[in-house]
Amino acid sequence: MHTDFLMGNEAIALGALAAGVNVVAGYPGTPSTEVLETVAKRKQGNVYVEWSVNEKAAMEVAAGAAYAGARALVTCKQVGLNVASDPLMSLEYIGVKGGMVVLVADDPGPISSQTEQDTRTFARFSKLPLFDPSGVQEAYEMIQEAFELSEQLGTPVFMRPTTRVDHGYEAIEVAEPAEWKRNEPEGFVKDSSRWVIFPRLSVINHAKIEARNAQLADTFSDSPRNFVLPEQGSVVRKGIATHGISYTYVSDNLDEADRPRVLRVGTPFPFPERKAVEFLSGLDEVLCVEELDPVIERALISVCGKYGLTTKIRGKLTGDIQPSGENTVESVGKALASFLGNEPQVNGTAATPAPQLPVRPPVLCAGCPHRASFYAVKKAMGKRKTIYCGDIGCYTLGNAQPLDMVDTCLCMGAGINIAQGVFHVEPDTTCFAFVGDSTFFASGITGVVNAFYNQANLTVVVLDNSTTAMTGHQPHPGTGRTMMGEVVQKVSIEAVLRAIGLTTVETVDPLDHKLAVETVRRVADEPGVKAIIFKSPCVVLARPQAKSHVDAHECIGCQRCIRELGCPAIALKDGKAVIDETQCSGCTLCEQVCPVGAISGGERL
Repeated sequence: MHTDFLMGNEAIALGALAAGVNVVAGYPGTPSTEVLETVAKRKQGNVYVEWSVNEKAAMEVAAGAAYAGARALVTCKQVGLNVASDPLMSLEYIGVKGGMVVLVADDPGPISSQTEQDTRTFARFSKLPLFDPSGVQEAYEMIQEAFELSEQLGTPVFMRPTTRVDHGYEAIEVAEPAEWKRNEPEGFVKDSSRWVIFPRLSVINHAKIEARNAQLADTFSDSPRNFVLPEQGSVVRKGIATHGISYTYVSDNLDEADRPRVLRVGTPFPFPERKAVEFLSGLDEVLCVEELDPVIERALISVCGKYGLTTKIRGKLTGDIQPSGENTVESVGKALASFLGNEPQVNGTAATPAPQLPVRPPVLCAGCPHRASFYAVKKAMGKRKTIYCGDIGCYTLGNAQPLDMVDTCLCMGAGINIAQGVFHVEPDTTCFAFVGDSTFFASGITGVVNAFYNQANLTVVVLDNSTTAMTGHQPHPGTGRTMMGEVVQKVSIEAVLRAIGLTTVETVDPLDHKLAVETVRRVADEPGVKAIIFKSPCVVLARPQAKSHVDAHECIGCQRCIRELGCPAIALKDGKAVIDETQCSGCTLCEQVCPVGAISGGERL
């Protein structure tokens, strides 16, 4: 063992390696991404790692590996679990042979997600055990326990870190690579009575799952991951029930010499009922501090009803804890102070309000080719009746002024189908659907097939910057490389679109503004489903050395470059446009937009 200063996701990855993981599959999504990346970087021996095309594919790849006796890990974020839930709900009934952990990084806030979903609630829905770490060291240890439990029970097991655990740092004790477990998969053993799901098998296994979970709830009551800290000092007959990172916030706000009884729940499903009864004994009221759903609160209410306890349970349902959003040290301190009737404390001292952080709205990077793509479509369509259906990725930021080019955004791949729905109701609307290259492979292809088959009229715009940019530039099928470091044949987006049946598929550089506008005008007027692939590399990965600059003598101060593009590298000074060379990528878009040719010096890739 040795001490290492690690991010939570790095610790989880090393914990999986220490547990003898054989196969890791996932789809990038903040805050989960670094887990798979760290496995790929730190793995030794015969460990297979892949970025799958989406979370459903990752779940099925991991299931196949676990059928063969491998220890398998799936990584995703909470919205990715929605995509993976189809195979997972059946896999719960079928079970696995090797240990299989489904790591779902929840994002309270949400900081970088469409939703605030709580995987603890999904665990109850899917009837699968769940581990909920409170810090980096525990996350490292818990994932190893999760593999052991999964193998013991023959079932997938959830691991649910949240953003502050995923991206928190801590000096922790980790095993040396020589100490890592070596798991040798037995291989797949044919047995259709076990691996082929039929209604009769599901009925039998459902009953077994319910019995297993009842026993597991009792087992979890003895787990060190669920513990009660006895009250200290003058605070009696009041308790705090909490979990995850909220336990850390509670600890930061309590005086060790004078604190109420505390229940920390590390395995919220199956709920450790016997431990909860022990905690509730003799208490008049309990405050449940949790994020996001009132999972512990509801469980304790149920325990009180079942055992005839009169303890009053307070939390989200009673308005004592905020019903949504991320908990903080300050918000928890305020709730505890109100509950306990004292001043907010942080580590035993009176808390001072934190200053308000400045608002920093997200914008497309200076030189981002997506800005040029959106601008070309906007100029080409002018005042025509249009709808611009967006998708999940960097290009969602095309909704910001002055571009204002994202009218809808729901979930990955939805924009193409939403555009079809609008067309069938308003056939006089010119419909565009924007999708990124990674998202196209993840969930966009089926939408194009649906549009073509059902005779929609829309233009699919693929924003191809040759990477999965928003989550950290991971490879995808169109990049020609895998997470194992292999160079493979690229999957051609144009070839896929033509194979579906599209006859009009145009590839154009969006930074060639005149050609891009002409292409959009021509293609948009064609009937049926057609596609434009705007292909230009992400500016973060391919940054030219040339910089654009403004000739102050030529600039007429019309501000067109500022008002129409919204590039963060361009500002106004003394009535003239100026370019911040530290941000400028020399993409030349502003040079092409300037009506008097006052901007020059850039060099398009």
